[in-house]
Amino acid sequence: MEWVELGPRPAYLVAQLPDGALKQQLQHCQGPFQPHDFSIGHRGAPLMFPEHTEASYRAAAQMGAGILECDVTFTRDRQLVCRHAQCDLHQTTDILVRPELAARCSEPFSPADAATGQQASARCCTSDIDLAEYLTLCGKMDGVNPAATTAQQYLQGTADWRTDLYAGSCPAVLSHQQSIALFQQLGRKMTPELKAAEVPMPFQGQYSQQQYAQQLVNEYKAAGVPPEQVFLQSFDWQDILYWLQAEPEYARQAVWLDGRYEDPAFDPMQPDSWQPAMAELKAAGLNIIAPPLWVLVTSENGQIRPSAYAKAARAAGLEIISWTLERSGRLDEGGGWYYQSIADLTTDDSVALQLLHVLAQEVGVIGVFSDWPATTTLYANCML
Repeated sequence: MEWVELGPRPAYLVAQLPDGALKQQLQHCQGPFQPHDFSIGHRGAPLMFPEHTEASYRAAAQMGAGILECDVTFTRDRQLVCRHAQCDLHQTTDILVRPELAARCSEPFSPADAATGQQASARCCTSDIDLAEYLTLCGKMDGVNPAATTAQQYLQGTADWRTDLYAGSCPAVLSHQQSIALFQQLGRKMTPELKAAEVPMPFQGQYSQQQYAQQLVNEYKAAGVPPEQVFLQSFDWQDILYWLQAEPEYARQAVWLDGRYEDPAFDPMQPDSWQPAMAELKAAGLNIIAPPLWVLVTSENGQIRPSAYAKAARAAGLEIISWTLERSGRLDEGGGWYYQSIADLTTDDSVALQLLHVLAQEVGVIGVFSDWPATTTLYANCML
């Protein structure tokens, strides 16, 4: 039996809860705690550890995340690596202070100019460099300083509600294959997200989107990871359809990250604004849908309640995963993007637990991505 450590943050959130049954139950739940698949490590544990690094993944596992995420993109030599976006190396690694690699960036560092109001900028992509070069990089906390006049200053952009305390001297970045091996060692399930290419496809005139999607699955097969241990993800519905046809066993747990919220007309309370209908998605072979937190809930008479979207998904027989808890800053000013449908109820950090409670008990989600998995692990151990 494996026991995990939650640290002080979950208790800090519980202490802020208003008096009531939820607070009492969580306060009286003292552990020991075990890993749980309800708790999904979003890029590891990036609230405090550089995302997609070995340290971040190990921290998430130590906090009980039963499933770990590697966002997958590709290098110039068409090797798969763990990175949130193909072109984010300038803000998540130290590439700009590696002159030989910075010279390869799609857009070199450009300093801020206070006189003109021009902000500092750069654009460095995994596809600018080969795998061997990528693996020499050091991960860092996501963020940049737009007022920077030097590359070193540009890298110093960690949000004030995160920390560099656990950034270390050189957090190791990973290839997709290395992430699989690590997750196997840690005894965790895996949820890779096939990221949208930010270069023209087919890449180099030869590497197609379907080859990219297939290569992802092939690396799990080569490592001997059974389909039930893998939750493939993509925002691209065509990727889901490809896997359903080409890899039906692995596609049984494929997760469609529903990006329809980007349509200005989208309203989670109005079914006509999110087509195709949930029943059509289920009929196409989809079993798991994954919208952001705010899509699944609404504010009703001073309470958090399931949205029409959430009810329709469950009625159609779809399982639901949601994202991302603990990604917003402090919640005493409405919570920002992730809490937009319940902004009037978002007054302090304990709303994260109140929202999680509704998602689990009323919406019926099967998992929640978190930037600090200890929070979701506590809830899963105590309430599920």
